[in-house]
Amino acid sequence: MAKNEKKIVLCPNPERDIGLKLTMEARHRLISAGHEVVISRPFKQNREGLFPETIETVPLPQAAINASLLICFGGDGTILKTARAVMKAPVPILGVNLGHKGFMAELEPSDMELIIAAANGEFVPIRRMMLDVELLRNGKVIFCDSALNDAVICGTATTIKVAAYGDDCKITEYTGDGIIVATPTGSTAYSLSAGGSLVEPTAKNILITPICAHLITARPFVLAPDRVVKIKTGENEGKQIWLSVDGGELIPFLPADELKIKMSSHQTIMAHITGRSFYDIAFKKLGERL
Repeated sequence: MAKNEKKIVLCPNPERDIGLKLTMEARHRLISAGHEVVISRPFKQNREGLFPETIETVPLPQAAINASLLICFGGDGTILKTARAVMKAPVPILGVNLGHKGFMAELEPSDMELIIAAANGEFVPIRRMMLDVELLRNGKVIFCDSALNDAVICGTATTIKVAAYGDDCKITEYTGDGIIVATPTGSTAYSLSAGGSLVEPTAKNILITPICAHLITARPFVLAPDRVVKIKTGENEGKQIWLSVDGGELIPFLPADELKIKMSSHQTIMAHITGRSFYDIAFKKLGERL
């Protein structure tokens, strides 16, 4: 690799970047600027035919080795998937928003000219905290994951009893649709829709947000980063309850199960290049109609 050449990984969601039009435009621009370009699929499966068979791809963990920048083309889900795939050896991530709101994306399609500056290293790396999530059953860990946005426990079209603890001290207990434990990055996601606070994404806090609680005193909480949060549901009369981490697969949550959440040693690095502040982006996107 030449002295000024950098390895850039493009991570498109073909359900957003139809025909990979923007991805291939970025590839052309970056190669013309003297960079090595690798294309990787952030999702293992997409609807058949959306990802052209003629395009060579490299698995994301392998593609990220010695990479200087990952560029995601899609919505926040694409960035979440990419971030979690490389969290053990994080590479700065730059998002091009092709989703609805795209709070995590730095660029819009009209900002494509900025990718060369980003590839040249002209960005500020912003570190964002993550959460380690463990599901315990009979005292044993049966599921573990890490979240950049949140961990959610909810019922299936029914209310459930739920309790949250911080360092074994009860914080809240209520009947409702469920509970969200989020990072500051996740404060603009499901937590926001459930009435949670907006938190600067560079902050280090653990957010607890009730979902449609049937108790007027059940309010959102913002905790210190060193708290160990536990979520219990107890008996819920045979109701189905599920755990989801960053919007991923649904994991059954049984009556005696316990969810343990704490700040992770892993972080996600986001590439900040536009000069727009979190407040500029949040208020603009929150003011937009779908």
